[in-house]
Amino acid sequence: MNSVIPLKKSNKENRERRVLLALVDYYIQSGKPVGSATLKEVDIDDLSAATIRNYFARLDEEGYLIQQHSSGGRIPTDKAFRLYAHEQMILKTATPEINPILETLNSNESRAIATYLQSAAEELSRLTQSAVFLSAPRFDHDFITMIKLVAIDQTRCLCIIVTDFGVIKTEVIHIDQKLTAFAIKRFEDYFHWRLTGYNPPKNFEADEEILAQKIYNELIVRYIVAYSNFTDDEIYRTGFSKLIAYPEFHDASRLATSLSLFENSHSMRLLLKDCSTHNSLKFWIGDDLSPYAQQSPNCAILAIPYRINNQAVGAIGLLSSVRIPYGKLFGLLHTFSETISKEVTRTIYKFKIQYRHPNQQPFNLEQKEVYLLKQAEPLLLEDMRL
Repeated sequence: MNSVIPLKKSNKENRERRVLLALVDYYIQSGKPVGSATLKEVDIDDLSAATIRNYFARLDEEGYLIQQHSSGGRIPTDKAFRLYAHEQMILKTATPEINPILETLNSNESRAIATYLQSAAEELSRLTQSAVFLSAPRFDHDFITMIKLVAIDQTRCLCIIVTDFGVIKTEVIHIDQKLTAFAIKRFEDYFHWRLTGYNPPKNFEADEEILAQKIYNELIVRYIVAYSNFTDDEIYRTGFSKLIAYPEFHDASRLATSLSLFENSHSMRLLLKDCSTHNSLKFWIGDDLSPYAQQSPNCAILAIPYRINNQAVGAIGLLSSVRIPYGKLFGLLHTFSETISKEVTRTIYKFKIQYRHPNQQPFNLEQKEVYLLKQAEPLLLEDMRL
Protein backbone atom coordinates (compact mmCIF):
# COMPACT_ATOMS: atom_id res chain seq x y z
CA MET A 1 0.00 0.00 0.00
CA ASN A 2 1.29 3.43 -0.90
CA SER A 3 -1.35 5.54 0.85
CA VAL A 4 0.37 7.69 3.45
CA ILE A 5 -1.30 10.35 5.57
CA PRO A 6 1.26 13.18 5.56
CA LEU A 7 2.10 15.14 8.66
CA LYS A 8 0.79 18.71 8.85
CA LYS A 9 2.89 21.41 7.25
CA SER A 10 3.28 24.08 9.97
CA ASN A 11 6.86 24.91 10.91
CA LYS A 12 6.61 22.72 13.98
CA GLU A 13 5.22 19.80 12.01
CA ASN A 14 7.86 20.30 9.33
CA ARG A 15 10.57 20.02 11.99
CA GLU A 16 8.82 16.93 13.36
CA ARG A 17 8.80 15.42 9.89
CA ARG A 18 12.45 16.29 9.43
CA VAL A 19 13.34 14.58 12.72
CA LEU A 20 11.40 11.47 11.75
CA LEU A 21 12.93 11.18 8.28
CA ALA A 22 16.43 11.75 9.65
CA LEU A 23 15.89 9.06 12.28
CA VAL A 24 14.64 6.53 9.72
CA ASP A 25 17.54 7.34 7.43
CA TYR A 26 20.09 6.79 10.18
CA TYR A 27 18.35 3.64 11.41
CA ILE A 28 18.51 2.18 7.90
CA GLN A 29 22.26 2.76 7.90
CA SER A 30 23.01 1.58 11.43
CA GLY A 31 20.29 -0.91 12.32
CA LYS A 32 20.44 0.31 15.92
CA PRO A 33 17.98 2.31 18.06
CA VAL A 34 18.55 6.03 17.60
CA GLY A 35 18.87 8.43 20.54
CA SER A 36 18.36 12.19 20.51
CA ALA A 37 22.05 12.93 21.10
CA THR A 38 23.08 10.66 18.23
CA LEU A 39 20.57 12.23 15.84
CA LYS A 40 21.73 15.74 16.78
CA GLU A 41 25.33 14.75 16.16
CA VAL A 42 24.86 13.08 12.78
CA ASP A 43 22.15 15.17 11.16
CA ILE A 44 20.13 17.77 13.10
CA ASP A 45 22.67 20.04 14.75
CA ASP A 46 20.35 23.08 14.76
CA LEU A 47 18.01 21.51 17.34
CA SER A 48 18.86 20.69 20.93
CA ALA A 49 18.76 17.10 22.16
CA ALA A 50 15.90 18.05 24.50
CA THR A 51 13.86 19.43 21.60
CA ILE A 52 14.51 16.27 19.59
CA ARG A 53 13.35 14.17 22.56
CA ASN A 54 10.12 16.15 22.66
CA TYR A 55 9.56 15.36 18.99
CA PHE A 56 10.34 11.72 19.72
CA ALA A 57 7.59 11.67 22.35
CA ARG A 58 5.05 13.09 19.89
CA LEU A 59 6.10 10.64 17.19
CA ASP A 60 5.69 7.80 19.71
CA GLU A 61 2.10 8.87 20.32
CA GLU A 62 1.41 9.11 16.59
CA GLY A 63 2.65 5.57 15.99
CA TYR A 64 5.79 6.43 14.03
CA LEU A 65 8.36 5.39 16.66
CA ILE A 66 8.69 2.83 19.42
CA GLN A 67 11.02 2.74 22.41
CA GLN A 68 11.95 -0.77 23.51
CA HIS A 69 13.52 0.42 26.78
CA SER A 70 12.82 3.52 28.83
CA SER A 71 16.42 4.67 28.56
CA GLY A 72 17.02 3.46 25.01
CA GLY A 73 16.74 5.04 21.59
CA ARG A 74 13.84 4.87 19.17
CA ILE A 75 13.07 2.44 16.36
CA PRO A 76 10.87 3.42 13.41
CA THR A 77 7.63 1.50 12.89
CA ASP A 78 6.22 0.27 9.58
CA LYS A 79 4.19 3.49 9.50
CA ALA A 80 7.41 5.51 9.65
CA PHE A 81 9.03 3.42 6.92
CA ARG A 82 5.99 4.02 4.69
CA LEU A 83 6.27 7.77 5.12
CA TYR A 84 10.01 7.61 4.46
CA ALA A 85 9.53 5.43 1.36
CA HIS A 86 6.84 7.76 0.03
CA GLU A 87 9.20 10.71 0.48
CA GLN A 88 12.00 8.85 -1.32
CA MET A 89 9.65 7.88 -4.15
CA ILE A 90 8.90 11.55 -4.77
CA LEU A 91 12.60 12.42 -4.79
CA LYS A 92 13.40 9.67 -7.38
CA THR A 93 17.03 9.32 -6.37
CA ALA A 94 19.24 8.75 -9.42
CA THR A 95 21.73 5.88 -9.50
CA PRO A 96 24.19 6.76 -12.30
CA GLU A 97 26.81 4.36 -10.94
CA ILE A 98 24.48 1.46 -11.77
CA ASN A 99 24.03 2.40 -15.44
CA PRO A 100 27.29 0.82 -16.71
CA ILE A 101 26.41 -2.44 -14.95
CA LEU A 102 22.94 -2.54 -16.47
CA GLU A 103 24.41 -1.88 -19.91
CA THR A 104 25.37 -5.56 -19.95
CA LEU A 105 21.64 -6.33 -20.21
CA ASN A 106 21.51 -4.58 -23.61
CA SER A 107 23.35 -7.34 -25.45
CA ASN A 108 20.68 -10.01 -25.97
CA GLU A 109 21.04 -11.36 -29.52
CA SER A 110 18.95 -14.52 -29.30
CA ARG A 111 15.30 -15.57 -29.29
CA ALA A 112 15.73 -16.98 -25.76
CA ILE A 113 13.65 -14.22 -24.20
CA ALA A 114 12.78 -16.27 -21.09
CA THR A 115 16.48 -16.90 -20.49
CA TYR A 116 17.13 -13.17 -20.85
CA LEU A 117 14.47 -12.26 -18.27
CA GLN A 118 15.79 -14.87 -15.84
CA SER A 119 19.36 -13.57 -16.26
CA ALA A 120 18.13 -10.01 -15.75
CA ALA A 121 16.38 -11.06 -12.53
CA GLU A 122 19.60 -12.71 -11.33
CA GLU A 123 21.55 -9.51 -12.01
CA LEU A 124 18.99 -7.38 -10.18
CA SER A 125 19.14 -9.74 -7.20
CA ARG A 126 22.92 -9.42 -7.14
CA LEU A 127 22.81 -5.62 -7.36
CA THR A 128 20.17 -5.20 -4.65
CA GLN A 129 21.06 -8.17 -2.43
CA SER A 130 17.35 -8.98 -2.38
CA ALA A 131 15.02 -11.72 -3.51
CA VAL A 132 13.60 -10.94 -6.95
CA PHE A 133 10.42 -12.15 -8.63
CA LEU A 134 9.25 -11.26 -12.10
CA SER A 135 6.09 -11.86 -14.12
CA ALA A 136 6.02 -12.35 -17.88
CA PRO A 137 3.41 -12.92 -20.58
CA ARG A 138 3.38 -16.03 -22.77
CA PHE A 139 5.67 -15.65 -25.77
CA ASP A 140 4.31 -17.51 -28.79
CA HIS A 141 6.04 -19.29 -31.69
CA ASP A 142 8.18 -21.17 -29.19
CA PHE A 143 9.15 -24.80 -29.76
CA ILE A 144 10.81 -27.64 -27.88
CA THR A 145 14.54 -27.96 -28.57
CA MET A 146 15.60 -30.57 -26.03
CA ILE A 147 14.25 -33.29 -23.74
CA LYS A 148 16.46 -34.73 -21.00
CA LEU A 149 15.77 -37.62 -18.63
CA VAL A 150 16.83 -38.34 -15.04
CA ALA A 151 15.99 -41.70 -13.46
CA ILE A 152 14.47 -41.22 -10.01
CA ASP A 153 13.72 -44.77 -8.91
CA GLN A 154 12.40 -48.07 -10.25
CA THR A 155 9.15 -46.60 -11.57
CA ARG A 156 9.66 -42.87 -12.03
CA CYS A 157 11.65 -40.70 -14.40
CA LEU A 158 12.10 -36.92 -14.31
CA CYS A 159 11.75 -35.36 -17.76
CA ILE A 160 13.17 -31.90 -18.47
CA ILE A 161 11.76 -29.98 -21.44
CA VAL A 162 13.73 -27.01 -22.80
CA THR A 163 12.31 -24.62 -25.41
CA ASP A 164 13.89 -22.25 -27.90
CA PHE A 165 12.93 -19.25 -25.75
CA GLY A 166 14.74 -20.76 -22.76
CA VAL A 167 11.62 -21.95 -20.92
CA ILE A 168 12.22 -25.05 -18.78
CA LYS A 169 9.41 -27.40 -17.81
CA THR A 170 9.64 -30.60 -15.78
CA GLU A 171 7.38 -33.63 -15.73
CA VAL A 172 7.49 -36.92 -13.81
CA ILE A 173 6.74 -39.97 -15.96
CA HIS A 174 5.85 -43.38 -14.50
CA ILE A 175 7.45 -46.32 -16.28
CA ASP A 176 7.65 -50.07 -15.71
CA GLN A 177 11.41 -50.28 -15.30
CA LYS A 178 14.35 -48.27 -14.06
CA LEU A 179 16.27 -46.71 -16.91
CA THR A 180 20.00 -47.25 -17.10
CA ALA A 181 22.37 -44.47 -18.11
CA PHE A 182 22.82 -46.20 -21.47
CA ALA A 183 19.05 -46.38 -22.06
CA ILE A 184 18.62 -42.72 -21.08
CA LYS A 185 21.23 -41.66 -23.64
CA ARG A 186 19.54 -43.67 -26.39
CA PHE A 187 16.11 -42.28 -25.47
CA GLU A 188 17.45 -38.72 -25.55
CA ASP A 189 18.93 -39.42 -29.00
CA TYR A 190 15.48 -40.62 -30.07
CA PHE A 191 13.85 -37.44 -28.73
CA HIS A 192 16.43 -35.30 -30.56
CA TRP A 193 15.62 -37.10 -33.81
CA ARG A 194 11.88 -36.62 -33.32
CA LEU A 195 12.36 -32.90 -32.57
CA THR A 196 14.84 -32.04 -35.33
CA GLY A 197 14.63 -34.79 -37.95
CA TYR A 198 18.38 -35.32 -37.77
CA ASN A 199 20.49 -38.31 -36.67
CA PRO A 200 17.94 -41.12 -36.30
CA PRO A 201 18.97 -43.59 -33.58
CA LYS A 202 20.67 -46.75 -34.82
CA ASN A 203 20.19 -50.34 -33.70
CA PHE A 204 17.09 -49.44 -31.71
CA GLU A 205 15.36 -52.51 -30.33
CA ALA A 206 11.61 -52.73 -30.88
CA ASP A 207 10.77 -52.62 -27.16
CA GLU A 208 13.12 -49.64 -26.69
CA GLU A 209 11.43 -47.70 -29.47
CA ILE A 210 7.98 -48.48 -28.09
CA LEU A 211 8.93 -47.15 -24.63
CA ALA A 212 10.75 -44.12 -26.06
CA GLN A 213 7.76 -43.26 -28.24
CA LYS A 214 5.40 -43.73 -25.29
CA ILE A 215 7.42 -41.29 -23.15
CA TYR A 216 7.75 -38.81 -26.03
CA ASN A 217 4.03 -38.84 -26.81
CA GLU A 218 3.12 -38.42 -23.14
CA LEU A 219 5.45 -35.44 -22.76
CA ILE A 220 4.20 -33.74 -25.92
CA VAL A 221 0.56 -34.09 -24.88
CA ARG A 222 1.31 -32.71 -21.40
CA TYR A 223 3.21 -29.81 -22.92
CA ILE A 224 0.34 -29.01 -25.30
CA VAL A 225 -2.20 -29.10 -22.47
CA ALA A 226 -0.08 -26.83 -20.26
CA TYR A 227 0.62 -24.47 -23.16
CA SER A 228 -3.02 -24.26 -24.21
CA ASN A 229 -4.39 -23.90 -20.68
CA PHE A 230 -2.59 -20.60 -20.08
CA THR A 231 -4.35 -19.05 -17.08
CA ASP A 232 -1.49 -17.37 -15.17
CA ASP A 233 1.52 -15.25 -16.01
CA GLU A 234 4.89 -16.95 -15.82
CA ILE A 235 6.71 -16.18 -12.55
CA TYR A 236 10.51 -16.24 -12.24
CA ARG A 237 12.02 -16.16 -8.75
CA THR A 238 15.58 -15.98 -7.53
CA GLY A 239 17.86 -14.73 -4.77
CA PHE A 240 16.02 -15.70 -1.60
CA SER A 241 19.31 -16.76 0.02
CA LYS A 242 20.41 -13.10 -0.19
CA LEU A 243 18.06 -12.30 2.71
CA ILE A 244 20.14 -14.33 5.15
CA ALA A 245 22.69 -11.50 5.14
CA TYR A 246 20.19 -9.17 6.86
CA PRO A 247 20.19 -9.34 10.69
CA GLU A 248 16.38 -9.05 10.66
CA PHE A 249 16.16 -12.45 9.00
CA HIS A 250 18.47 -14.26 11.40
CA ASP A 251 15.31 -15.05 13.33
CA ALA A 252 14.06 -18.32 11.83
CA SER A 253 10.37 -17.46 12.25
CA ARG A 254 10.74 -14.13 10.43
CA LEU A 255 12.65 -15.79 7.61
CA ALA A 256 10.03 -18.55 7.36
CA THR A 257 7.18 -16.03 7.16
CA SER A 258 8.88 -14.15 4.33
CA LEU A 259 9.77 -17.43 2.63
CA SER A 260 6.14 -18.56 2.70
CA LEU A 261 5.15 -15.32 0.95
CA PHE A 262 7.94 -15.62 -1.62
CA GLU A 263 6.99 -19.23 -2.42
CA ASN A 264 3.29 -18.37 -2.79
CA SER A 265 2.96 -17.94 -6.55
CA HIS A 266 -0.63 -16.73 -6.27
CA SER A 267 0.35 -13.90 -3.90
CA MET A 268 3.32 -12.96 -6.06
CA ARG A 269 1.07 -12.73 -9.12
CA LEU A 270 -1.46 -10.57 -7.27
CA LEU A 271 1.23 -8.12 -6.15
CA LEU A 272 2.80 -7.90 -9.60
CA LYS A 273 -0.58 -7.62 -11.30
CA ASP A 274 -1.51 -4.75 -8.97
CA CYS A 275 1.71 -3.01 -9.99
CA SER A 276 1.15 -3.63 -13.72
CA THR A 277 -2.48 -2.50 -13.52
CA HIS A 278 -1.51 0.81 -11.91
CA ASN A 279 1.43 1.05 -14.35
CA SER A 280 3.63 2.65 -11.70
CA LEU A 281 6.18 1.93 -9.01
CA LYS A 282 4.59 0.56 -5.82
CA PHE A 283 5.71 -0.62 -2.40
CA TRP A 284 4.29 -2.71 0.44
CA ILE A 285 5.80 -2.61 3.93
CA GLY A 286 5.04 -4.89 6.87
CA ASP A 287 1.29 -5.06 7.52
CA ASP A 288 0.58 -3.96 3.94
CA LEU A 289 1.37 -7.56 2.99
CA SER A 290 -1.10 -9.15 5.43
CA PRO A 291 -3.75 -9.75 2.71
CA TYR A 292 -1.18 -11.77 0.77
CA ALA A 293 0.15 -13.97 3.58
CA GLN A 294 -1.17 -16.07 6.46
CA GLN A 295 1.01 -14.12 8.89
CA SER A 296 2.10 -10.50 8.64
CA PRO A 297 5.58 -10.64 7.06
CA ASN A 298 8.29 -8.45 8.52
CA CYS A 299 9.61 -7.45 5.12
CA ALA A 300 9.16 -4.96 2.29
CA ILE A 301 8.30 -5.46 -1.36
CA LEU A 302 9.02 -2.93 -4.10
CA ALA A 303 7.67 -3.47 -7.61
CA ILE A 304 7.75 -1.68 -10.94
CA PRO A 305 6.20 -2.58 -14.32
CA TYR A 306 8.20 -3.18 -17.48
CA ARG A 307 6.83 -2.61 -20.95
CA ILE A 308 6.78 -3.79 -24.53
CA ASN A 309 6.27 -0.89 -26.92
CA ASN A 310 5.22 1.32 -23.96
CA GLN A 311 2.52 -1.13 -22.81
CA ALA A 312 2.93 -2.75 -19.38
CA VAL A 313 3.23 -6.52 -19.85
CA GLY A 314 4.70 -7.59 -16.52
CA ALA A 315 6.39 -6.36 -13.37
CA ILE A 316 9.57 -6.86 -11.37
CA GLY A 317 9.44 -7.16 -7.59
CA LEU A 318 12.05 -7.00 -4.83
CA LEU A 319 11.49 -8.70 -1.48
CA SER A 320 13.85 -7.52 1.24
CA SER A 321 14.16 -6.19 4.76
CA VAL A 322 12.17 -3.09 5.69
CA ARG A 323 15.54 -1.53 6.52
CA ILE A 324 16.70 -0.83 2.97
CA PRO A 325 17.83 2.31 1.07
CA TYR A 326 14.46 3.03 -0.55
CA GLY A 327 15.58 6.02 -2.59
CA LYS A 328 18.52 4.19 -4.14
CA LEU A 329 16.41 1.11 -4.89
CA PHE A 330 13.59 3.17 -6.42
CA GLY A 331 16.11 4.81 -8.75
CA LEU A 332 17.69 1.47 -9.60
CA LEU A 333 14.30 -0.10 -10.35
CA HIS A 334 13.39 2.75 -12.70
CA THR A 335 16.65 2.28 -14.61
CA PHE A 336 16.31 -1.51 -14.62
CA SER A 337 12.74 -1.34 -15.91
CA GLU A 338 13.70 1.04 -18.71
CA THR A 339 16.63 -1.19 -19.67
CA ILE A 340 14.76 -4.48 -19.95
CA SER A 341 11.72 -2.78 -21.52
CA LYS A 342 13.91 -1.49 -24.31
CA GLU A 343 15.68 -4.82 -24.79
CA VAL A 344 12.56 -7.01 -24.68
CA THR A 345 10.81 -4.70 -27.16
CA ARG A 346 13.81 -4.87 -29.50
CA THR A 347 13.90 -8.68 -29.28
CA ILE A 348 10.16 -8.95 -29.94
CA TYR A 349 10.46 -6.93 -33.15
CA LYS A 350 13.76 -8.42 -34.30
CA PHE A 351 12.58 -12.03 -34.11
CA LYS A 352 8.89 -11.31 -34.83
CA ILE A 353 7.79 -12.86 -31.54
CA GLN A 354 4.18 -12.51 -30.46
CA TYR A 355 3.00 -12.53 -26.86
CA ARG A 356 -0.29 -12.84 -25.02
CA HIS A 357 -1.64 -12.58 -21.51
CA PRO A 358 -3.46 -15.35 -19.63
CA ASN A 359 -7.00 -16.28 -20.56
CA GLN A 360 -8.85 -15.63 -17.32
CA GLN A 361 -12.28 -16.63 -18.65
CA PRO A 362 -13.83 -19.66 -16.89
CA PHE A 363 -14.50 -22.89 -18.72
CA ASN A 364 -17.97 -23.21 -20.25
CA LEU A 365 -19.23 -26.54 -18.93
CA GLU A 366 -22.25 -26.46 -21.25
CA GLN A 367 -20.17 -26.20 -24.39
CA LYS A 368 -20.82 -29.25 -26.56
CA GLU A 369 -17.32 -29.61 -27.97
CA VAL A 370 -13.98 -28.48 -26.57
CA TYR A 371 -11.06 -28.58 -28.95
CA LEU A 372 -7.91 -29.26 -26.98
CA LEU A 373 -5.54 -27.85 -29.57
CA LYS A 374 -7.64 -24.86 -30.61
CA GLN A 375 -5.83 -21.60 -29.80
CA ALA A 376 -5.37 -18.09 -31.08
CA GLU A 377 -1.68 -18.42 -31.88
CA PRO A 378 0.17 -21.26 -33.62
CA LEU A 379 2.01 -23.70 -31.38
CA LEU A 380 5.33 -25.07 -32.59
CA LEU A 381 6.53 -28.28 -30.98
CA GLU A 382 9.51 -28.83 -33.21
CA ASP A 383 11.96 -26.54 -34.96
CA MET A 384 10.32 -25.98 -38.36
CA ARG A 385 13.15 -23.74 -39.52
CA LEU A 386 15.37 -26.76 -40.23
